[in-house]
Amino acid sequence: MTYQGVKFKVVFNNKKAPEDPRINELIKWCQTFNLKSLAPAYEGGSFGNLSFRLKENSNEFIISASRVVFGQNLCNDCFIKVTGCDLKQGIIYAEGLREPSSESMLHYAIYQKRPDINAIFHGHSKEILAKAEQLNLPQTKKEEPYGTVELVNSVLEIIDKHNFIIMKNHGFISLGKTMKEAGRISLDSRN
Repeated sequence: MTYQGVKFKVVFNNKKAPEDPRINELIKWCQTFNLKSLAPAYEGGSFGNLSFRLKENSNEFIISASRVVFGQNLCNDCFIKVTGCDLKQGIIYAEGLREPSSESMLHYAIYQKRPDINAIFHGHSKEILAKAEQLNLPQTKKEEPYGTVELVNSVLEIIDKHNFIIMKNHGFISLGKTMKEAGRISLDSRN
């Protein structure tokens, strides 16, 4: 898979790095995903994106920025605050210094559909994909291009009751009430 950047328009409401003490926990999970090969690096970034919901009854969230290498020293400017999304127009409304992750529309749609979820971790693991059918993991019907509304819709079809799903020939999504839960589910799925 070759990363070609974001496939939506970004409207920045503010050009400053987000501030939230929970970003430190998100940084630790990004580093863990790097160490455990759940978000493999490519030249200039990592395949994966992690986010947490900012507050209950809101779809605003902090997400890793596009083209961030999880194995490097991360700081607040490596993350973006997503404040809104127009799926029909393909627009992300954000605050930050970089482009938001290419899967920001997907995170937004999941937070909208699943108010019980406060953390979404998306990674890529050949091991997990290889054993997905054997373990009977919920899986999207077909492969869809990353960062697209088609991928969002295919995930929304199966995300209702599952906290861990496979995007066919792509990667996995782990959901949790907390970052710790989303991370634990991701790590447990490797075994």
